[in-house]
Amino acid sequence: MRIAVVGLGFMGSTHLKGLKEVKGATLAAVVSADPKRRSGDLSDIQGNLGGPGEKLDFSQVAQYSTPAEAFADPNVDAVDLCVPTDLHKPLALAAMLAGKHVLVEKPMALTVTECAEMIEAAEKARVVLMVAQVLRFFPAYTALRRELQSGTLGPVRSALFRRRCAAPAWSKWLKESDKSGGGVFDLLIHDVDMVYHLFGKPAAVTATGYENLNAGLDIVTANFHYADIGSVIVSGGWHHPKAYPFSMEYTVNAEGGTLDYSTDNRPPKLYRANGEAEELTLDEVDGYAAEIQYFADCVNQNKKPETCSPVESAMGVALALTMNESRARGGARISL
Repeated sequence: MRIAVVGLGFMGSTHLKGLKEVKGATLAAVVSADPKRRSGDLSDIQGNLGGPGEKLDFSQVAQYSTPAEAFADPNVDAVDLCVPTDLHKPLALAAMLAGKHVLVEKPMALTVTECAEMIEAAEKARVVLMVAQVLRFFPAYTALRRELQSGTLGPVRSALFRRRCAAPAWSKWLKESDKSGGGVFDLLIHDVDMVYHLFGKPAAVTATGYENLNAGLDIVTANFHYADIGSVIVSGGWHHPKAYPFSMEYTVNAEGGTLDYSTDNRPPKLYRANGEAEELTLDEVDGYAAEIQYFADCVNQNKKPETCSPVESAMGVALALTMNESRARGGARISL
């Protein structure tokens, strides 16, 4: 698979790092309107995790200033769209119309209708469409999935997923809700998607919180209501700009034990009902590399991305939008 990375901001640079470890894929082109970044100088890039930007050698790949140039390049089989969310649908549709496979950053799109259009276009063009829901490939979360799906811990009784960070100072478009969907939508789509991935569609959603994007505050506590699980909560958001540290975590209680993890010095552990505790076995992979590897395998083997299907990613968008709607309505219970 020969791939073009479209957008050389924080996520584009992160995907480029992951791509170095991917087998069966080569970087064919990069796309940016910024000539400095097109040249390979990504040293000014910042983000909420990972190291600082770096300088890369793009001398052996095509360098384009517009996505359309990459879509027209016969040497490009697939595109990796690392652009603002409002551009996901139009660029994905244009790429698929040109016969390119598409990996698109999360959230999939801004609306459920846009997601449906993207899925329909992929089926019509017979190309692979996958959303970069990278949490499905992070070792701490794949370990959680294995434990729950093994069935050895019995029924889940409660779950909490939390993700917090400073309001982003590195991407101004994130503060423009018509481009990003808002802070909690862009940030917590990871955890909303994980809730759906593990537990399926809830019966209803309620949420409360506060939003002031200009002040760098965008906070939510959402309850995803299931008939057979006592409590499923997604919480977090932006906590003022620059200084507030990034963190993500989960605590999942089952009949046979509690699974717990936090980036704040709590490695993934299982605390069994009998009082014993053990660290979970983790895959020795980078989540971004694993995500792109899976996409490349799907393209090279001409198979659908069932581990991270666009239909499920679209449902994540629907649930996140419902969460935001409930918050805007003062915690109204919205049935699904």
